[in-house]
Amino acid sequence: MRKAVIHIIFIAAVVGLGILSGLSNMPGEWYRSLEKPFFNPPAWIFAPVWTVLYVLIGIAGARVWLKAPASAAMQIWFAQIALNMMWSPAFFGLEAPGLALLVIFGLLVTIIGFIWQAGPIDRVARLLFFPYLAWVGFATLLNASIFLMN
Repeated sequence: MRKAVIHIIFIAAVVGLGILSGLSNMPGEWYRSLEKPFFNPPAWIFAPVWTVLYVLIGIAGARVWLKAPASAAMQIWFAQIALNMMWSPAFFGLEAPGLALLVIFGLLVTIIGFIWQAGPIDRVARLLFFPYLAWVGFATLLNASIFLMN
């Protein structure tokens, strides 16, 4: 029962924070006016992809928390959540693709750090972060392209 509650708390917290960050920093006219690369995905794809990723991030965090709550992996997990929640305000809220690029580079580093540190603690938690790494890698390329094109 305790494990289920921890998982629910982590998933709800991550999904809730993601929704809050996204809804409070919606793309507006400024974003629509930017030059974008040919590989810019349609707007509708972001919400479902991030929802799935947030669930995976929450599960990974819960799994490591249950086994090693004071570990370096867990500290890195919290750092990546903070950086993740900073990206939308930097990019959309402040209309600062350069600042957002710095944030997302830091996010990539923490995702890789979590994968590295979580491996010996919980292999499943580690594996759950690979889709996140792939998406944030793509998002970094997209962010960098928008920064360079504008």
